[in-house]
Amino acid sequence: MTGRRALRALSLAGALAVWQLLTSYDVNLWLRFEQFPTVTDVARTFARRAGGEEYWQDLTDSLTRIVTGFLLAALAGVATGTAIARSRLAADLLGPVLEVLRPIPAIALVPVAILLFPSNEQGIVFITFTAAFFPVLVSTRHAVRSLSPVWEEAVRTMGGGRWRVLWSVVLPGALPGVLGGLSVGIGVSWICVISAEMISGEYGVGYRTWQDYTVVDYPGVFVGMVTIGLLGWLTSTAVELAGRRLTRWLPRAALPAPAPAARRPRRAAPARPAAGRPSGPGRPPVPVRKEAAS
Repeated sequence: MTGRRALRALSLAGALAVWQLLTSYDVNLWLRFEQFPTVTDVARTFARRAGGEEYWQDLTDSLTRIVTGFLLAALAGVATGTAIARSRLAADLLGPVLEVLRPIPAIALVPVAILLFPSNEQGIVFITFTAAFFPVLVSTRHAVRSLSPVWEEAVRTMGGGRWRVLWSVVLPGALPGVLGGLSVGIGVSWICVISAEMISGEYGVGYRTWQDYTVVDYPGVFVGMVTIGLLGWLTSTAVELAGRRLTRWLPRAALPAPAPAARRPRRAAPARPAAGRPSGPGRPPVPVRKEAAS
């Protein structure tokens, strides 16, 4: 584990070193790095902003929007996906409408959110909810439909009803697939919430990043990008860790151990010829040496 962490840290440090070299020497081949800020410029800007209240206010606003929209999408996506997979009536009523809405990018719903909701805050939460809802819905629907009917028949044989089947068979069995949809949904939510903040927000990391771009503050733009990347990584890791705790009963596939190095077979030492026997084809026998009488 320590070796893997060291390798990951080395990979990140190598990427930062390449960035620093390309921007310090103003490399201008097919890709142009002369206007890019260096790593040290971004680090100084980040340290200056982290010491003020405005940066943390933007970070808190973005996290509040993403957590609110994602939790609502998780609950609604799991409930709707399970209903569509288990009920023909729900599939006939909700399926066509959702399949028409699903290909529409969530960021394209910004005008709809502006018209529907009285405040920009509620509209951004709606965009975040829409972005995460459909990945969770689709993954839940497929996971529930792929369950083996043997488990449900076993519960019904022992007298279990519909709700018992739902809580004891359907939801635990579909949980790994649901977690996959949640992992995808949290990433898509970050993309859409930052875009919505850039278009119609008043606060947040996306809004601040766009403002830095309009005033040609490129180190500030990269501070926003780094902040978005760190927040996305932290929230994705939190979802993954929560999923592992919820699925502790599942068997874990162990990483294959490295194969031992193949050993070359040792050559057998040549047999020494016995006394009185020929030492080779066509050779006379080796004379026996007699010991002197004592």
